[in-house]
Amino acid sequence: MKGHAPSSITGLLKAWGDGSHAAFEKLVPLVDAELRRLARRYMAGERAGHTLQPTALINEMYLRLIDWGSISWQDRAHFFGLAARLMRRTLVDHARRHRTGKRGAGALTIEFDEAVVAPSEPTADLVAIDDALNDLAKQDSRKSQIIELRFFGGLSVEETAEVLKISPRTVKREWSLARAWLYCEVTRKEASDV
Repeated sequence: MKGHAPSSITGLLKAWGDGSHAAFEKLVPLVDAELRRLARRYMAGERAGHTLQPTALINEMYLRLIDWGSISWQDRAHFFGLAARLMRRTLVDHARRHRTGKRGAGALTIEFDEAVVAPSEPTADLVAIDDALNDLAKQDSRKSQIIELRFFGGLSVEETAEVLKISPRTVKREWSLARAWLYCEVTRKEASDV
């Protein structure tokens, strides 16, 4: 996104939300590089030979986004947060469709980077992470949103605070608590599956 003012992206998002197809056509090239970065980040942790490619993941995200109709976009961070959520849903749906055999056989895996969970954490099943995030959302939706925006969306603390309309300090505190909870929950579920 370097070289493009966020306000121009925000303006195009708002025009697109109001039904302007021309705004959407102007928006796509502006957000393409960042969406590709997000898709590559998602796909980097997937198993070798995965049938989805980053471009297909982005295309599926756009198809899902268009199905939602007109959205009242707040800003670029809101767009990328939703894009991350839709990419996550696409990968989880793909993983659930392609699971075969015993529990976990053929499951897709992703790796948390060290900033998200404890150091030297092995790969974790994407479906297990999604289930844990859904459980967290039932208990504390804001913490779940913070994980989704920061880890899956790649948003900064400041961008996450802007989307959720909370302070960066609150984001940092809840980010720390949420990722610790998520780590415990995923490892607990993995241990019970053994």
